[in-house]
Amino acid sequence: MKKCFLAAFIFLILVVPALSKGSPDSVLRKQIEQIAKPVKGIVGVSIKNIETGDTLSYNGKARLVLHSVMKFPIALTVLHWVDTGKLQLNQMIHIGKRDLTRNTWSPLRDKYPKGGDFPVSELLSYMVSQSDNDACDNLLKTIGGPATVQAYMLQIGIRGIAVRTSEADMASSWELQYTNWCKPVEMTALFDHLYSGKILAKSTTDSLYQMLLSTSTGPKRLKGLLPAGTLVAHKTGSSPTNAEGLSPATNDAGIITLPNGKHLIVSVFVCNSTNDEATREETIARIAKAAYDYYNH
Repeated sequence: MKKCFLAAFIFLILVVPALSKGSPDSVLRKQIEQIAKPVKGIVGVSIKNIETGDTLSYNGKARLVLHSVMKFPIALTVLHWVDTGKLQLNQMIHIGKRDLTRNTWSPLRDKYPKGGDFPVSELLSYMVSQSDNDACDNLLKTIGGPATVQAYMLQIGIRGIAVRTSEADMASSWELQYTNWCKPVEMTALFDHLYSGKILAKSTTDSLYQMLLSTSTGPKRLKGLLPAGTLVAHKTGSSPTNAEGLSPATNDAGIITLPNGKHLIVSVFVCNSTNDEATREETIARIAKAAYDYYNH
């Protein structure tokens, strides 16, 4: 009798509160579904609580257009070259005027229209923190092109991210942007690899994390509805919009530090949407806020 009473007591104090709170699949999933349902396009979401291992996926295995989120795996590949001695962070790379692209997003070109010699570390910062397309393509050329990135992704066990073409190539042909894609669950796994220190040395891990924290693009996406000062180490991706109002990619993925000390990886991709930019960005912000509120307990 005492054993039965003890078992019932344990059930009441441990199991019942958990049931009343609900699992991510029954609570947070419903919120995400409600946020994503009105969107004219595909919304892919992958979430992981790093400390607990809790995960949630909503269209997380769909192949969605990557765009400039590809600069995160490119940066990882460059820093892997640094770790293995193929490159040095202070190594200078010459960028001539002909290496700078017109009509593309490039704060580097705007500041140095004639080009110059730049250390790898500075080009990485431009590429990651400011999503600079010229810095990206010149680093990509330095390491041997997209095939090198693809090989490194496979080496570390990431099979759901495809980097097949450069920023300049994507800009030259509407169809080419679709050759760079990822599954949101794989982008979350890649951020998890970075945070855990599994793939880079501590110094290069810390350096890239700081660049991601300094990201200036997409302030209305993952960070849009979070409390001011929330640390978000993230990388955005944005496609052009065609004459029919179709936007193949409005993306943001990264690591959110919660007030309770835990860390949440959130990857949100809004693909092939005909909504306006404000709606696409608000969708990402609302999903991030829902995850933030759910896991901050």
